[in-house]
Amino acid sequence: QVRLVESGGGLVQPGGSLNVSCAASGSIFSIYNMGWYRQALGKQRELVAIITSDGSTNYADSVKGRFTISRDNAKKTVYLQMKSLKPEDTAVYSCYVGVNDSWYWGRGTQVTVSS
Repeated sequence: QVRLVESGGGLVQPGGSLNVSCAASGSIFSIYNMGWYRQALGKQRELVAIITSDGSTNYADSVKGRFTISRDNAKKTVYLQMKSLKPEDTAVYSCYVGVNDSWYWGRGTQVTVSS
């Protein structure tokens, strides 16, 4: 069984920075793509960023230049560094990880950007 646990998130003022992380644990043989999605209240879930097993990254246009995704394979952890945060970045951020032959979702962590 595989478990994803997110940490970080919280309340930050516009223009501020925040980091979130997602650690995988359990019976893990292989980890493939690791990504972050977000869902704002009343809106559809959207892809924020993704990183492949070889380190290639892709970002939503709305976060390019402000967010950075990275991973530590030894720690089985994916990170999302968020800078220059805007109120429209407010959402529940969830990690999505390919492990063994399945995909798993984290429970999500709230990021709120407000003054």
